[in-house]
Amino acid sequence: MTKKIAIITDDSSKPIGTYSQAVRCQNMVFISAQSPNDPDTDLMVEGSAEEHIRQSFKNVLAVADASGGDSSDIVKITLYLQDLAHFPIANDVMKECFSEPYPARSTIEVSSLPDGALAEIDAIMMTDQ
Repeated sequence: MTKKIAIITDDSSKPIGTYSQAVRCQNMVFISAQSPNDPDTDLMVEGSAEEHIRQSFKNVLAVADASGGDSSDIVKITLYLQDLAHFPIANDVMKECFSEPYPARSTIEVSSLPDGALAEIDAIMMTDQ
């Protein structure tokens, strides 16, 4: 039977429900949607969609790090944007966080996100561990 291991780090936003920040199953890590909360204050960052997207990516990468990987190990990203007009911003921020070959990606416009966030991001990562 495959064992799953919860990944928890103080370097990312804290879960607001009954879920783990990530779950490792063999060499795959499933990172839950990360909100744009500052892990030091656990409050949502103030400001623009760019700041929300940037913080959400920082939180995803912090969970990836806690899981024993980094941005190069992420194979799939899902962006949840409250407004698809922010799609070009997400592309620009993603270019700062990843290099080619970029992860596969889906972008979904949603009517709302918890606490009025403008973006959330989840990811799937594969590691050698």
